[in-house]
Amino acid sequence: MTTTPHRRPWHGVLVATALPLNDDLSVNYDKYAEHCAWLVESGCDGVVPNGSLGEYQVLTPEERAKVVETAVATIGGARVMPGVAAYGSAEARRWAEQARDAGCESVMLLPPNAYRADARSVIAHYAEVAKAGVPVVAYNNPIDTKVDLVPELLAKLHGEGYIHGVKEFSGDVRRAYRITELAPELDLLVGADDVLLELAIAGAKGWVAGYPNALPTATVGLYRAAVGGDLATARRLYEQLHSLLRWDSKVEFVQAIKLSMDIVGRHGGACRPPRVPLLPEQEDAIRAATEKAVADGLA
Repeated sequence: MTTTPHRRPWHGVLVATALPLNDDLSVNYDKYAEHCAWLVESGCDGVVPNGSLGEYQVLTPEERAKVVETAVATIGGARVMPGVAAYGSAEARRWAEQARDAGCESVMLLPPNAYRADARSVIAHYAEVAKAGVPVVAYNNPIDTKVDLVPELLAKLHGEGYIHGVKEFSGDVRRAYRITELAPELDLLVGADDVLLELAIAGAKGWVAGYPNALPTATVGLYRAAVGGDLATARRLYEQLHSLLRWDSKVEFVQAIKLSMDIVGRHGGACRPPRVPLLPEQEDAIRAATEKAVADGLA
């Protein structure tokens, strides 16, 4: 599958979409379609359904497929990069094929995460999913998966043609420069909201983002300023937003972002178990930071 030469589908601000649920915790697909459309209208470049923020682990196969189909029907496949993570390589490949057949032009893939996989297993995993014929963006999240896609391994995966980009969530911003040295054609994507400025300065081509779910205009403005070299604007926005952005790297990131969505008038709502409600002190901190952002004109 080819991609447009002037802009790859994973470039820009791609929102790892939160998934709106009804009171009975069923998926509200109409609200999800509305949310995808609103994000694009607000300046975001696309969406990443079925990531951790989208609670993919607790969706049925039918729900997971319909989430992708809903996003594509709403904003077009070029703007949709689904997460295709699964315990088995064959299942991840099937999800990549489902995304391809739905019209998506890229997918995002974690390494094997049912156990601490070694490098040979990681390479075999990405090789299998690449057979689906849709460009793969790797997702490095050693904090949650216990599998670290170090720059040397990423360079190997890229050199074999298995991946075209990486969502970097290690939190170690020094890696950006090592990745560029070893694999200069591998696109770096910001993977954690609270290192956006540092990785943008280091040459990131995109941002798989959490907090644009609630504050798209301000966060897109932050990204554009950072990658465009307007560091005065970027630093001001970063300082204003960082008390919220750092929640993207916490265990309660789904609940936090959904709460901020509720506060600004979007549909955040509850999460499916085993995620539990925020503690009162957590809710108070997120509410205060979100309300301050609103008061500062960032919503």
